[in-house]
Amino acid sequence: MQEKTPSFSIKHWSDDDKPREKMVRKGKSILSDAELIAILIGSGSRNESAVELSKRILASVNNNLNELGKLSIKQLMQFKGIGEAKAVTIAAALEIGRRRRGEEAQKITKIGSSKDAFELLQPKMGELPHEEFWIVYLNNSNNVMHTSQLSKGGITGTLVDVRLVMKQALELGAVALILAHNHPSGGLKPSSADKQLTQKLQKAGIALDIKILDHLIITQKDYFSFADRSIL
Repeated sequence: MQEKTPSFSIKHWSDDDKPREKMVRKGKSILSDAELIAILIGSGSRNESAVELSKRILASVNNNLNELGKLSIKQLMQFKGIGEAKAVTIAAALEIGRRRRGEEAQKITKIGSSKDAFELLQPKMGELPHEEFWIVYLNNSNNVMHTSQLSKGGITGTLVDVRLVMKQALELGAVALILAHNHPSGGLKPSSADKQLTQKLQKAGIALDIKILDHLIITQKDYFSFADRSIL
């Protein structure tokens, strides 16, 4: 007699184990990341539940949602059980989360600490696969006048035109600047080039009575502040 193949369908689970029912009964915050993704993809395969499939996907990115958000549609489709529709759904949900954080960052209008600057800039550059250099222009009350990308480079670096930085500061009437660039590698240690550039901009700022308040190195979840480390 042929052994019956076990069912992995969510409909056979108890209500406490079904992600959708669990969310309705107990709230969204109680669900694990894998359970939330399982709701998005809806079903797994004959041999794997949606939750197990979600766990496998998360394990491939060390259970890091930021890393998951970097995967392309094609990369998501490499997982058995994930077709184009499911891959698009996952990517869309993670993009909504990224944009939501970006909207929260837009509410920051005054910089009172390095953390404020990080919260303002991380959604713009923290998850990029290449390096970018950004400037935050401030007035004499440390209110944000303008935030802009100065340059965009490769995986290992980007070029910065000091004259362009100061030209825009003068046009805006800014009296202080916060410099920032991201490290796609995830490392927070400033390079000698980072330190030299900071000193170069600082010297240019002194000549024009424009203060360089900080230089941040930003990664997905953390940052390094030149000011906090007293090396500015």
